Amino acid sequence: MRLKHWEHFLEPYKQAVEELKVKLRGMRNQFEQNTDHSPIEFVTGRVKPIASILDKANQKGVSLEKLEEEMQDIAGLRIMCQFVDDIKPVVEILRNRNDFEIVEERDYISFKKASGYRSYHVVIRYPVQTINGEKKILAEIQIRTLAMNFWATIEHSMNYKYKGQIPEEIRLRLKGAAEAAFNLDEEMSKIRDEIQEAQVFFSRKKELQQNEEK
Repeated sequence: MRLKHWEHFLEPYKQAVEELKVKLRGMRNQFEQNTDHSPIEFVTGRVKPIASILDKANQKGVSLEKLEEEMQDIAGLRIMCQFVDDIKPVVEILRNRNDFEIVEERDYISFKKASGYRSYHVVIRYPVQTINGEKKILAEIQIRTLAMNFWATIEHSMNYKYKGQIPEEIRLRLKGAAEAAFNLDEEMSKIRDEIQEAQVFFSRKKELQQNEEK
């Protein structure tokens, strides 16, 4: 597939990522306006680079003609949460939306991967409006805590460096670090009320200072 064809192929995915970032960030803004705590810390999104698409297609045995049907994460969104307990309500909100269809859910928090990876994946079919009419594409939304995201980012870098063959010693250390990150999440959950009260207090104090400076 030539570069021009790739650009044409990826355009709906780019549009989907931009639209979904606006919508998911809108959820965060609504929480902030209506409650003292938003389960959504922040939202990011990206379209998988061409080289990564080709590498994954080769690993999974997916032909270029089948990319649209068989590769679920060309368009990817991440919703970051402060606490593990924030993930379930976010997933429930996604289930209740009517602007896309959920086609698959994968719970890697209750059932972590062998590597130690934890996250909640929601695969959706999202309608993109193009000049040629509606086009439904697959996109993956990952919901995880900040600690889970830190670990996953490091592990991804290591996989890239070692081309998927991470040395055993480093692999074991990464697995231990994954457990440490999860233990951190659990400890933070135990003092969640105190953390949220402190955050509200700090936010209101900062807002008061800003108003006094005007």
